[in-house]
Amino acid sequence: MSLPYTGGCACGAIRYATKHAPIFQNHCQCLDCQRRSGTGHGSYLTFPARAEMTITGEATHWKVSADSGNVKDHAFCPVCGTPVYLSFSETPELIAVHAGSLDEPERFAPQVLTYSVRALTWDPIDPSLKAFERMPPG
Repeated sequence: MSLPYTGGCACGAIRYATKHAPIFQNHCQCLDCQRRSGTGHGSYLTFPARAEMTITGEATHWKVSADSGNVKDHAFCPVCGTPVYLSFSETPELIAVHAGSLDEPERFAPQVLTYSVRALTWDPIDPSLKAFERMPPG
């Protein structure tokens, strides 16, 4: 077993921990990620077992339809506003955390770039990453 992944919001009101390794790590340049992050992309680690991730504290949630049409449920801290995690209507067993919310953000190892079709010229991403115009097939 590897070391657990832990993290939370900036003020500590929300914390999470999982013993599972991420199954997908990506930068995403979709419009939703751009608007929510205030930058050109979002960075995420997706874990396979939402039911086995321990989350303490009460998050505020809002839902948005992704470019794919699937609904994403965003969770953020109501105290400090930090986006912490998100879940997906089409795959409720998965949970993704924001790379910047990790206690050890250097553990984030992006594998791909998604929604490169929405790329902004002022936000270049590592050109060695495999880029998908949209979300890659499951």
